[in-house]
Amino acid sequence: MLNFKTLFREIYVQICIFEDINYTNFEPLVFSRPVYDLVCGITSLKEKILRSYDDVKYSLHCRPYLADLVKKENSKVSVNKIEDEQCLFINGRLIAPQNLSELLPLHSVEDKVYVNGETVIAAYLSGKNLEYKKNHLNDLFSVNDFDGLPVKILDLKCANYLWDLININGEQISKDYEYLINNSGKHNFLDKVDASVHLINKEKIFVGKDVTIKPGVVLDASAGHIFIDDNAFIYPNAVLEGPIYIGKSSLVKSGATIYKNVTISKICKVGGEVEQSIFMPYSNKQHSGFIGHSYLGSWVNLGADTNCSDLKNNYSSIRVKLSSKEVDSGSRFLGLMIGDHSKSAINTMFNTGSVIGFSCNIFGAGFPEKYVPSFTWGGDKSSTVYDLQKAVETAKVVLSRRKINFDNEEKNLFHSIFELTKNDREKRGI
Repeated sequence: MLNFKTLFREIYVQICIFEDINYTNFEPLVFSRPVYDLVCGITSLKEKILRSYDDVKYSLHCRPYLADLVKKENSKVSVNKIEDEQCLFINGRLIAPQNLSELLPLHSVEDKVYVNGETVIAAYLSGKNLEYKKNHLNDLFSVNDFDGLPVKILDLKCANYLWDLININGEQISKDYEYLINNSGKHNFLDKVDASVHLINKEKIFVGKDVTIKPGVVLDASAGHIFIDDNAFIYPNAVLEGPIYIGKSSLVKSGATIYKNVTISKICKVGGEVEQSIFMPYSNKQHSGFIGHSYLGSWVNLGADTNCSDLKNNYSSIRVKLSSKEVDSGSRFLGLMIGDHSKSAINTMFNTGSVIGFSCNIFGAGFPEKYVPSFTWGGDKSSTVYDLQKAVETAKVVLSRRKINFDNEEKNLFHSIFELTKNDREKRGI
C-alpha cells in the first residue's frame, strides 16, 4: 500500500522530451521542427514515447528559435519549462519500444542517468540537480550535463541520422499498426471496400472511415501491414505493397506503384513509383518518377518526372554531405533528403544521398549538387540565394491553398532559418 509520502511524490513527476547536441545529424528536416517531431512508421518519435505513459504530464525542450512554433502546435504543453519537483528527461531521438515505461519507470528513489554508449537515453532529476537544469533549458543537452550522477546502462536505441529512420520505417509501421489497432478503438471499414479491389492477406489490412478505393487497386499485405487512414483516396489501378501507411485525406494517384516500407503522412498527393520513403504532411509527388529510400519534409513539391537514385552503380556505401561534415551512411540504398518548402522542377534528377535544404527551388540541366544549402535558387554551381521575401510570399500562397494561415510563427521561422544557414551558403559560394 502506498503511504502519503510516496503518493505525494508520484503526483509531482513529469516527463520532458529533450533535444541533444546531435540534432544536426537530422538536417535538413530539423531546421523547422524538433527532432522528436520526425515521423517514423505511422507516428512521430514523440508519440511513441508518450503512449507508454498514459496521461502523464509532460513538457517539451527544443532550440529557442523553435519554441514559439512548438508552443503553437502544442498549446497545452509547457515548452522549455519544468514546473514539477521531479522530472524524467527522455531523449527525443529515442526509438521507443512498447514497454518503455517498464524500462524507464516514471519514478525513481535516486537521481540517475541512463546511457547507451555515449548517448544519454534518459535522466531522472530532482532537487538541486533539477533546479540546475531548469535554469539551463535554453541549452542543448549533452552527456556533460549529468556529471556525477549514478549511471545505468540501458539497451535502448536512438536514431543517429535521418537515414536510420528510413531504414527502420517498415518495422515501425507494423509496430504502430499493432498498437493503433489494439488501442485506438478505430473501426476497420475493410468490409466496405468494393469487390473490384484485389486484397492480398486482408487480415493485415486496415481501412479507415470514409476511405475511397477505386476499381483495379491492389492492396498486397503479404510482406507487411497496410494502414489506410480516414478520408484517404486511392485512384484506380494503384498498387500498394505493405508495410505501408497512407495518411488522413491523402491521395494516391492512378497507376501509382507504392512499394513496401513507405509512409505517406496526412494531406499528401503521391503518384509514380515510391519505395521505402517517408513523406511528412502536405507534400506532393503527383506525377511519374521514382523516389526511393528518401525522406521528404512538409510542403515539398516534386515536379513531373523528378527522379532520385538510391543505389550507386558500384554498390558501395553511400556518403552523405551535411552542413558541417561528410558521413558514410553505411547503407547501399539512400536517396533524397529534402527540407520543408523545397521544390523541384520537371525532369529533375537527384543523385544518391542528396541533401536539399529548407526552402530551395531546384531546377536546371543535369544533377544538382549532392548538398544544396537552404534558400538556394537553382541547385548547381551557378546557383543564387533564394530571396527571403519571395520565399515567404510563395509559402503564404502554398499554405492558403490548404486553408492554413501563414502567421507570425511561420514568418519568424523563415527569418531564423535564413540567418542560421547564411554561413553555409556563403561557404559554398552562394
